[in-house]
Amino acid sequence: MAIYKALTIAGSDSGGGAGIQADLKTFQELGVYGMSVITAVTAQNTLGVQGVFPMSAQAVEQQLASIGADLRPDALKTGMLFSSEIIQIVAAAIKSYKWERVVVDPVMIAKGGASLLQQEAIDAMIKYLLPLADVVTPNIPEAEALSGISITDSESRQQAARKIHAYGCQHVMIKGGHEADSVYATDLLYDGKSFTEYSSRRLHTPHTHGTGCTFAAAITSGLAQGLPAAESLHLAKNFIQAAIAEPLYIGSGHGPTNHWAYQRGQKQESTASSNAIIVSHDVYAGGTR
Repeated sequence: MAIYKALTIAGSDSGGGAGIQADLKTFQELGVYGMSVITAVTAQNTLGVQGVFPMSAQAVEQQLASIGADLRPDALKTGMLFSSEIIQIVAAAIKSYKWERVVVDPVMIAKGGASLLQQEAIDAMIKYLLPLADVVTPNIPEAEALSGISITDSESRQQAARKIHAYGCQHVMIKGGHEADSVYATDLLYDGKSFTEYSSRRLHTPHTHGTGCTFAAAITSGLAQGLPAAESLHLAKNFIQAAIAEPLYIGSGHGPTNHWAYQRGQKQESTASSNAIIVSHDVYAGGTR
């Protein structure tokens, strides 16, 4: 039996809902062996981030070397990288070890508003990391920071996706969680040729801590198993929808998502109806088809 391996390069969340912890849980739930390179340790819980303690450049570099020497990943994702120096080290390792199927989650702001990516690191991400990415998964504020375009409607979102794609990545997935639409959350995928929308019913809940990390980790899991990008994205959309739909109700603030909900739902599929409505269709500047 083939054992697929996925690597997460990200920060540690002491509350367990996001970062390394969320990624490893997602890999496990989707049948992929998970490995990690920790870039920073955060003190955080559902109420916010109380402290960020970056790893040294040497510590990050050595972790990458250990993986590169023995455990080649079938896919990898990056999360909180914290600084320009760490971004450059990670990009150099990806190129040196010829790692493929790279998912970049450009983590910049925590749910509570704390900055998780230094401002000067954004330029380094654009220059060194995005050209290596198969999929980039910014939310709307992150897409605005990366593109320099204010996203106010469908047209400006497409413009931002084109701008980010021009940095060299293969697919741009701008997530719709920050949209004003109260009924649906719509993610926009751009592959350099056409746009595709992935819509799901919006679930109004404060228990959304770690959604971005989990979504990117689910994409990575699909890519690690050889699924094409479009199928991996569809898998991730269903996975995160299930994780939000069945919250754990722990913590006093932005509670974590439920990482085992998707597999539990798959097992009960014959008797339980899904909460997710997934609609995919190509979209163009003039409308949809």
